[in-house]
Amino acid sequence: MQKPSLLILGTRGIPACHGGFETFAEKLALFLVGRGWHVAVYCQNDVPKGDSRRSERFTTSQWNGVELIHVDVHATGPKATLLFDWFCVRDAADRSGVALVLGYNGAVFLPYLRLAGGKILTTMDGIEWKRPKWSLPVRAWFWINEWIAAWSSQRLVADHPAIADHVATRRPRSAIATIPYGGDPIAEAPSAPIRTLGLEPRGYVTSIARIEPDNNILAMVEAFSRKPRGVGLVVLGTLNEANPYHRAVRAAASAEVLFPGAIYDPGILASLRFHARAYLHGHTVGGTNPSLVEALWAGNAIFAHDNPFNRGTAGPDQFYFADADGFERLIEATLDDDRALRRAGQAARLRAAEDFSWTQILETYESEIRALGHFAERPQAVPAPAPAQARMQ
Repeated sequence: MQKPSLLILGTRGIPACHGGFETFAEKLALFLVGRGWHVAVYCQNDVPKGDSRRSERFTTSQWNGVELIHVDVHATGPKATLLFDWFCVRDAADRSGVALVLGYNGAVFLPYLRLAGGKILTTMDGIEWKRPKWSLPVRAWFWINEWIAAWSSQRLVADHPAIADHVATRRPRSAIATIPYGGDPIAEAPSAPIRTLGLEPRGYVTSIARIEPDNNILAMVEAFSRKPRGVGLVVLGTLNEANPYHRAVRAAASAEVLFPGAIYDPGILASLRFHARAYLHGHTVGGTNPSLVEALWAGNAIFAHDNPFNRGTAGPDQFYFADADGFERLIEATLDDDRALRRAGQAARLRAAEDFSWTQILETYESEIRALGHFAERPQAVPAPAPAQARMQ
């Protein structure tokens, strides 16, 4: 019997080293390969202009049973991303299997795939066009692409009920599945990585996010820095001195604020989360945020901006603020309350186990992809016959 087949588009590729979609693509690809699927993942390969060492734009390799389709792109920046999306769609149109598209930033090309007979399942990501960091033309581009993705795809996935509500303004709810992002339990982690940064367990709070206005980094740093707190604030993320917002964040920081830069090493991140006194999450736009889910799995007490996305993910047992003053009131009332923080941390682990288990999430994706591709259901395992001696008893 022919293997069911999946093509994954919309990420820079795997093994994951860039962000949430890449991590999800890696998880899903390995999961499905282990269940008898053929999975191919498109991987962007930025090639300098004039580099003619390769005569083929597409090359393939194998990684842990997954087919990696490497796509040469002779460009940089947004142009490279658009070219990559176009090359992927054009190639996918000549292949069999369901196309899982992660995000809608290049959805302008999806009608080509649909007209070629492609079966498209698109994970819609957050409401990108609402982010204030984008210029009006860029926001218009995202808005248009969101509509194109909604109507070019046979099925849509929202990663949060609030995102599903939004997508339902574009397509009927019958076309939408709600499937969150997942995470891995962090039951323990060494303290050596945080001590290298000059930190002690439970002696700091942390923020792991892009340093952007819609993530409220400046508001949290400014409020935290109004007076000595007796604990550190670790703000992970790239700071660019040419960026006015980044300069304002650094200028607002007290001596208790540490900026270690962007850290991608999974082991160091696990230690930073596990030993933190609390996790700060200022995001205002998006769905089920991967970093917030990972903080829940680490058993962090959560201090989050109060909006439906964060409440719907972290649940009612965490702590919420509306602005910088509200954040300051929250940390003054809660940061030294070990019992409250411990109770919130326990609730976080329970929430993660109930709603954000990778196994449950990946099985749900598999079911959606099977249905769209009209693939036969995976045969149920048949228990092996008992040993003869056991049967005679």
